[in-house]
Amino acid sequence: MLLPLPFSYYYGSGDANALMESALVCFAIGLFVFIPKDISKDFKTKDGFAIVTFGWIVMALLGSLPYLFSGSIPNFTNAIFETMSGFTTTGSTILTDIEALPKGILFWRSITHWLGGMGIIVLTIAILPFLGIAGMQLFKAESSGPFSEKLKPRITHTAKLLWTVYLVLTIAEILLLMSGGMNFYDSINHSFATLATGGFSTYNASIVGQTSYIQYVLIAFMVLAGTNFSLHYYFVTGNWRVYFKSPEFRFYFFSILFASVLIFFNIYSQYNGAIETAFRDSLFQVTSCITCTGFASADYELWGSSSQVVLLLLMMGGGMAGSTAGGIKTVRLILLFKFTYNQFVKVLHPRAVVPLRIGNRYVDDKTVLDVLGFFLLYVVILASSVLLLTLFGLDIISSIGAVVTAMSGVGPGLNLVGPMDNFSFLPDISKWLLSFLMLAGRLELLTVIILLSPNYWKK
Repeated sequence: MLLPLPFSYYYGSGDANALMESALVCFAIGLFVFIPKDISKDFKTKDGFAIVTFGWIVMALLGSLPYLFSGSIPNFTNAIFETMSGFTTTGSTILTDIEALPKGILFWRSITHWLGGMGIIVLTIAILPFLGIAGMQLFKAESSGPFSEKLKPRITHTAKLLWTVYLVLTIAEILLLMSGGMNFYDSINHSFATLATGGFSTYNASIVGQTSYIQYVLIAFMVLAGTNFSLHYYFVTGNWRVYFKSPEFRFYFFSILFASVLIFFNIYSQYNGAIETAFRDSLFQVTSCITCTGFASADYELWGSSSQVVLLLLMMGGGMAGSTAGGIKTVRLILLFKFTYNQFVKVLHPRAVVPLRIGNRYVDDKTVLDVLGFFLLYVVILASSVLLLTLFGLDIISSIGAVVTAMSGVGPGLNLVGPMDNFSFLPDISKWLLSFLMLAGRLELLTVIILLSPNYWKK
């Protein structure tokens, strides 16, 4: 919370005291937490779920302090919504005039994205190994997807490698954006939001009106952010072909190309012959949606319904496992498609033994059941949450868009919560529901939902 102070003083935005007061409160709480306690070393996966979930909730509570103390967001519900949206890298906002926010608070808003991008828990393991408690269970609960891999035997080494890649990409994007004419402050904010696949912009109109160079830089880094970060590590250590050797990356990459071309042919007639602009907008929005970033280079609410359906499906699908993107994850979709195909084969050839394989890896039955269970849970939560939002007064299209964007961590949705709109008009109960969905979606659903089961709390 002290990091935004230089910008507060430089721009004279008057929010320095609020940031220092917030930091002081967090420091006091931190001192209490660090007081030596008799903590059991018998740390189980079951405990990891609770620590990850409640740790995220505590961070949302503390992270809302700068908004409340500065008066930028005086309403508690709105402050929690904005902070949860930041730390879960969702990007949905209740702000009606982003550019009116003090520069320090606006930078803190982007920091919540960047910290949440690779996971607060991974940061803790990488930077604070002297805590002296187990770490593998936390990383398992935080990591994205069913096939998350450790790069090094020790969890601290893995976390440090991931954060090194994350930091290098962030710096590279800052430099490229600045070389395209974006000022230092905006370059940092947008780089934080891109690598975290968060989507918080410092502009009311998001990326609308930015130069083609800026938009192509953002597209490139959104693609990188939606890619498994272990692939980036293997690439820079000499494995040049690692990306297209990955069946998940191939599916992810060609999904972007196919959807971009599909939407381009749907919208190019609206661009009066500006073919490059039409393709750039389609590519930008497809990349923004599949990586669950949520930046907007155009108002896709003005496009046809078929284009909006494609974007909604991309939001649900999401990026690769092991990336900062949200959604169901590409590897789960591949597994679901292959499982369905195998079932058709077994209907035609009942005695056939058809193993399920992704690349060179055979998938065991337990993993298949886990993915099927995840998909069923996703559908149940989606349907029940849409029903609740409609009962709270929101129309069906806006409800679907709001729930999908919250669960997948995208930001904008459809209709009343589209890319040029915000969530400020929703009743508080709807904001609390969406905040819960942001948390559940960011932590792969089961991590949070399992805490609602009475059996979890039984010894």
